[in-house]
Amino acid sequence: MELPTALAGLDEHPWATVRHAYGPAEDLPGLLRAFAEGGEGADEALDELYGSIVHQGTVYAAGIDAAPYLARIAASGRQTVDALLLLGCLAESEDEHAVEPGAVRAAVTAQLPLLVPLLADEDAAVRQAAGWTAGHTRDARTALPAVRARLAAETEPAVRAELLTAYSRLDRAGAVAEARALLGPDTPAPLRLAAVFASLDAGEPWLAAHRDAVLGLLPASETARSGHSDEHREPLRTIVGILLRRETGTDRESALALVDAALRDERPEARAEALWAADHACTLSRSAPRRLIPAIAPLAADRTAAQLLGKLGPAAAGAAPVLAELAAQADDEAADQALAALVLVAPRTAAPLLAAALGRRPRAMRYAAGSHAPADAPFPFAPDLLAAVRARLAAKAMERPEGRKDCGCPTTEDHNDTAQLVHLLRQWGPQAVEALPELCAVLPRFQYAATAITAVAVGTGPEQREQAATALRADAGKLFMAQALHGLTGETEPLFAAAEAALAPGARGVVEGARALAGLGPAAARLAPVLRTALGRAVDRDTTPELDTDLALALALWRITGEAAEVVPVLASVLDGSEGRPWFRWTAARAAREIAALGPAGRPLTARLQTLLDDPAQAPSAVLGLLAVADPAALDHARLAEAALHSAETRADPRGAGAALRALGATALTPEQHDRLAALATGDRRLIVSGSDHAMIREDEQLRAALASVLDRVG
Repeated sequence: MELPTALAGLDEHPWATVRHAYGPAEDLPGLLRAFAEGGEGADEALDELYGSIVHQGTVYAAGIDAAPYLARIAASGRQTVDALLLLGCLAESEDEHAVEPGAVRAAVTAQLPLLVPLLADEDAAVRQAAGWTAGHTRDARTALPAVRARLAAETEPAVRAELLTAYSRLDRAGAVAEARALLGPDTPAPLRLAAVFASLDAGEPWLAAHRDAVLGLLPASETARSGHSDEHREPLRTIVGILLRRETGTDRESALALVDAALRDERPEARAEALWAADHACTLSRSAPRRLIPAIAPLAADRTAAQLLGKLGPAAAGAAPVLAELAAQADDEAADQALAALVLVAPRTAAPLLAAALGRRPRAMRYAAGSHAPADAPFPFAPDLLAAVRARLAAKAMERPEGRKDCGCPTTEDHNDTAQLVHLLRQWGPQAVEALPELCAVLPRFQYAATAITAVAVGTGPEQREQAATALRADAGKLFMAQALHGLTGETEPLFAAAEAALAPGARGVVEGARALAGLGPAAARLAPVLRTALGRAVDRDTTPELDTDLALALALWRITGEAAEVVPVLASVLDGSEGRPWFRWTAARAAREIAALGPAGRPLTARLQTLLDDPAQAPSAVLGLLAVADPAALDHARLAEAALHSAETRADPRGAGAALRALGATALTPEQHDRLAALATGDRRLIVSGSDHAMIREDEQLRAALASVLDRVG
């Protein structure tokens, strides 16, 4: 097919009537032509096509109209591989925007008469791309026999592997029968890896042949890069995840035994892949750490291994001697990483090592200061570490502005270093009162020291408290300084003035100002008019920051005035403004949770809260709100428990679900719900699967303990 034929009718097509990610698709003719003709603008045009019709994996209606032109471009021999891959992405996606389900894939499938001949193209790259795209059509009538026939004739290993993967997408049972004979060491690596995945996709039992095939392929990442399947890019990690998600004891042991064996491989490249897989296993499986730590600990000099041990925290206590030995060695990256992990694994062992090398272990200091540690488990106080922190802070206070940035301000490195020292002292509170002079000395340049000053001075003698108060009063016009002063002395006038300034029209600290006044309650009554003025501000359009601002202002008014008639309509408008808008779902969840502060006065919001129970991401917050504001006699506690359980089971908001189930109590559960809760609390599969990477494992353990406490009350 000649290129003019491929592009025939391109300009006459009614592109303005269809839409892509950025609006009407009037730019597609120019992009398709620039792409097809090649030259300097082809790559940029291809990027624009991806961004508009397969935007971040979401396909749009314009993809339906573009598919015939892309197929003809591919058939013309111009930009064939790229055109095929773009078509494959259109067919692959199940994230469809404003189109009938499957309509974009159907448009690609309709082009199979043009695409199937490319399975026999003389260029192996074209054959491989054609196989990948044909598999994503899921078409059994045309694509399946064509892929099967080509697989029988193909000799290039990478192309055969892609065809086997396509076969598996089109006919799992047929592909797995083909795959069983391809697991041996004589099979080329790409094809052997595809055979393993075909077996897994078909739900085949995991056998010694599969294990041996995978271990024989390590390191397997380079092999995986020869194919187009994104889900195969990290083969060992992906295989382990598939086995663990089967949630059977046999498959779990198979997955962990596979990782354990890979961790003990003598080749660094293989161990690197194994550590990445081990991290994934520990994130998914509660039993994985106990099973894998003996193989991970000897690798602690590796950064990935040390980071994983740190994530596991006290559960990795068996690795503490290895980490301590590494941490005591020369001043290098590995020693700092080992000490950082030890801070989380065995903090009391880490404290003297950190004190001895405080300025030379930046990562360990950051972890000790709380960046990776649980807020409810501060780093243990140690006199020698306090002395080292004081000395370092004193040096900071003595530093002159010369040599810093032009403004005389601290550099980012100085700022971060001082912040960590301050955070550590804040954690220790009055135990660190000896550091009060150093904190006061750095306060003029590092004003976030204010809260640490309050923390260490509270509960001390009058002399120290006055020293701290004097330092804070020097700049109490700033809201956080005024809050710190209030926390120490109870003085309200500086806080009133700073909060009023934060609430002024055009100010950027409205939410912080409202929350500060809310903490004062009725004592802040004189500033209620300022809050009302802020609520009446002009808003061009609803955004999550604007709704969050309304929420904070309304709750502050409630805590100050107790006038429900004034704040309930505002809270209702926050919930109404979030309804049906996916980007606003967490704003609604926050509102539902915080509405609980109203108690029975919030009863008019009951119906709105009940509508949130059907969304697993919002349900736990709705349960907490309803328990506080609704008429207890009118609540269906079994329904509330069901909503919370479903949220936990779907991993939508497991943390909130745990709080909701604890609030509901044991009597809310039916026997069937009790059994499901037991499965969540005692099962191997983790519930926390999103959030801060270094905190997920710890938070899951905390959640499991919380759910178990509900079960104990049931018992």
